[in-house]
Amino acid sequence: MADAQIILAYGRDTGIVAIGHGERYKAAHRALAASGFRRGDDWVYHLPNTDEDASRATVAGLVRHATAHGAEVTTSSRRFIGDTARDIARLLPGQWDARIELYSHPVWQQDLVPWLWDSGELAHVVQSERIPYAATLTDTAGTTLLLVERPGHRLDYLVGAFAPEPFEEGYGDPHAPRSIALSPFAGRAARTIADRFLPAYERAVHTRRTATVAEALDRIRTEQDAWAAVVASGRYSAAPPLGATALGEAAETFLNRAWAEFLTVIRHAPALLDRCRPAATSRPEDARVLARLADALTDAEDLDQDASLTRTERDMRLRAALDAWLTHNEPFLRQARAASPPLQHAVPAVAPPHQALPHGQHAPRR
Repeated sequence: MADAQIILAYGRDTGIVAIGHGERYKAAHRALAASGFRRGDDWVYHLPNTDEDASRATVAGLVRHATAHGAEVTTSSRRFIGDTARDIARLLPGQWDARIELYSHPVWQQDLVPWLWDSGELAHVVQSERIPYAATLTDTAGTTLLLVERPGHRLDYLVGAFAPEPFEEGYGDPHAPRSIALSPFAGRAARTIADRFLPAYERAVHTRRTATVAEALDRIRTEQDAWAAVVASGRYSAAPPLGATALGEAAETFLNRAWAEFLTVIRHAPALLDRCRPAATSRPEDARVLARLADALTDAEDLDQDASLTRTERDMRLRAALDAWLTHNEPFLRQARAASPPLQHAVPAVAPPHQALPHGQHAPRR
């Protein structure tokens, strides 16, 4: 495979488009510019006009210039991925923006690896196959999907997800959803995403949130048990007895560590509480406990920003919140695990009016 390549595809609204890539992608870009292609704001190259004879002549000239620059020209068997992404976005439930991503240099696609939240084929493909371009689909809630052409298949696509923002990186996470293969037909692809992938994604988010809160509470309990052992013995392990000042400092250290972990609870528990429906379970009495836990979160979330609190007042409120969550974590986790995200999304029967492919907020690497 040449280290400078140009892929030609057909764009519905733009005619012939070209994408240069490879370790010497700049040589491919120079060949495109020299032959008369013009670079768009998305860094995809386009022919400047749609006249058939002129287009044929420009493409022929591109082959000559590519040869002179040591670049290889190939023609894609698929339509331009921007059209595919835009059509799927229009058919998905809610508001979705589509955006082109270019990974002109082979190493750039590795930037995706830490953030791709996938336990299926897409994660493997990104790490082992060349992907010179892709498309992202992002809804108003911040869910971002990655759409790529499926290697080894003439027309199919793969779609997976990036880790939700509160989780930061997603690589290797055992709760990650599995990417799925899509038909090249936008209607079928959108229905597959809505009926299969998005419900699986939402369940995965819910499961990961629940596990994240449970792990944070376990760490807080471990810290509390260690602190209680120090208080009971008056010393650290076999060390000499601690005086009042040292005990006070140890208590402050415990609370600071517990607060750092409790911030995870504050970040993820509200979304879980919103989904809980105790009345629909065998333990409707848990509703009162959940309300108490929600109040504890509200009381604790602004502790670091409330300048009117003394250190003693802050510590007392934090201890109260910690005690509530450690005491009632079992009913919370029981209800959180029983709460199920929606099983299906509805794809509109009639697509909204055609829209141009929007530009994303963050430009991809070129």
